[in-house]
Amino acid sequence: MTKPNLRRLLASTLLSLLAACGGGGGGDSQTPSAQQPVVTVPPPATGTPATPTVPADPGTVTPPVVVTPTVPAPVAARVFTRKEASRFLARATFGPNMAAIDALAASDSDAWFAEQFAKPQTLHLAYMDKLLAAQVASGGPRVGFTAFYETFWQQAIRGDDQLRQRVAFALSQIFVISMQNETVRPLVRGTSSYYDMLGQHAFGNFRNLLEGVARHPMMGIYLSHLRNQKESGTRTPDENFAREVMQLFTIGLVQLNPDGSVKMSGGKPIDTYTREDVAGLAKVFTGLSWAGPDQANGRFNGSVADPERDSKPMQMYAAFHSTSEKRFLGQSISGATSGDDDIKLALDTLFNHPNAAPFFSRQLIQRLVTSNPSAAYIGRVSAVFANNGKGVRGDMQAIVRAVLLDPDAVAMAGSTMRTGKLREPLLRLANWMRAFDAKPANGIYNIYYLDDQLSGLGQSPLNAPSVFNFYRPSYVPPNSAIASAGLVAPEMQITSEPSVTGYLNFMQEAINSGIGDARLVKPDYTRELALSADANALVDRVDLLMMNGAMSSRLRGQIVNAVNSITLPAASATNAPQIANLQANRVKLAIFLAMASTEYLVQK
Repeated sequence: MTKPNLRRLLASTLLSLLAACGGGGGGDSQTPSAQQPVVTVPPPATGTPATPTVPADPGTVTPPVVVTPTVPAPVAARVFTRKEASRFLARATFGPNMAAIDALAASDSDAWFAEQFAKPQTLHLAYMDKLLAAQVASGGPRVGFTAFYETFWQQAIRGDDQLRQRVAFALSQIFVISMQNETVRPLVRGTSSYYDMLGQHAFGNFRNLLEGVARHPMMGIYLSHLRNQKESGTRTPDENFAREVMQLFTIGLVQLNPDGSVKMSGGKPIDTYTREDVAGLAKVFTGLSWAGPDQANGRFNGSVADPERDSKPMQMYAAFHSTSEKRFLGQSISGATSGDDDIKLALDTLFNHPNAAPFFSRQLIQRLVTSNPSAAYIGRVSAVFANNGKGVRGDMQAIVRAVLLDPDAVAMAGSTMRTGKLREPLLRLANWMRAFDAKPANGIYNIYYLDDQLSGLGQSPLNAPSVFNFYRPSYVPPNSAIASAGLVAPEMQITSEPSVTGYLNFMQEAINSGIGDARLVKPDYTRELALSADANALVDRVDLLMMNGAMSSRLRGQIVNAVNSITLPAASATNAPQIANLQANRVKLAIFLAMASTEYLVQK
């Protein structure tokens, strides 16, 4: 009996609306049957250290075991048809447009990646500073958190560095901060700087990315290790960041093999870390606070502020850093080292931990390609994480390339039930905006309040309800066909009857009238209007732009028939406005019906 593919399972779940809505619910536990294959192994030796790393001071730590990673097979360049190019760009960018499709189809993946990796980064902080300078000069209204949405959408839709933009967004859903935090929200330079940091390291090295995340003051505020103090009397160091940097950012809850399969001992998964590891690591992350030219108590507490402190990495204040012994993940620090050396060792240990490669690889695959990557897929990307072919671990360019060009990623849609993922609402909107060149006449993408499920999309950038993002990587819709198949569907966690209704209403208005305040962000349907009299040609264009040329014949027939139901009368001297209105309605109907279909909602 043929197993149903993921699109059918997701469609069934979407149509029945069996998924519970909302971020922050269950589904974060590492459930082997719903996530990874299980491999039973003997219990590990107590205190086995992470591999490999170079401690800052070998005399004060337990020396690690060095393991030489296997050199992975090189990822071959690919040549794309126009349909394949559209599908690739739907994952690697915020959505294809016809110019990007034609350019990629005329080139190959090597040339495309080389061009994208070479494009300079456009900084959100520069946009914010320009607004702040204008505010000072004119005495106008204060620049608020909504300004971040302006720069986000401007770069997501208009930016030439589309790959960097898309990967940065994926990273923002792994290394989560949120403007729902009342302290983070008004710090507009800080949030812009944090997102820029993710974009900077998107093409760098995972170790530097980890350093950037750990030391950024917005993460320090969000996970409360900014102004974290050493133990004293009844006070113990804050453990929030120490816990999440392991659980969510680097190594996860249970030990993994390189292919993401769960290591078992005695029939149970092996924990990655213990309560004692969290407490030990929490001591490491004491003494960090705002950047500045000195280590005065007032600067540590925040009463003396450097003007650039929201965007500069946190600095170490020796007086507030724990000097007691610190034990974590097989490492032991005597307390004689500096706070910066302690952090270096801790981040090196996490970076070189055997779990880091499969744990991060799986999450990046989920964010870009498919919710249920095979063990082989995870294993191939994990191997590139461990060694880019030149002996470098954590090369983000090599990792991103491996994720997007893996044989499982480029296989024909529907060739495996594991292929695909539900498109999250924010990406659906971005897809439409890029496909039809939606832009504001004044250049300001004033797309602000999208969070309400009924009036918006239930999702805005950097506004997740918790550190677990809008949805959790292991979320399984309860009582669904997906659950019965032993699969996960993370984005279904923000899918419910209100969100489905809200999406359809929102997109109907957007497609018809534009979006943003006063609906100033308008699409350009010029090319579609030129095809409006030919329903087949119109639907083919919409299919290529929105569905990568994979629209089923059944859906295509339904949309063509619906478009043809809007009859165009013969032109006369007086009915030009009527014909123009009907042509526009044909175009808008074709786009809306495509975007409302389950075939579109499931990215294949």
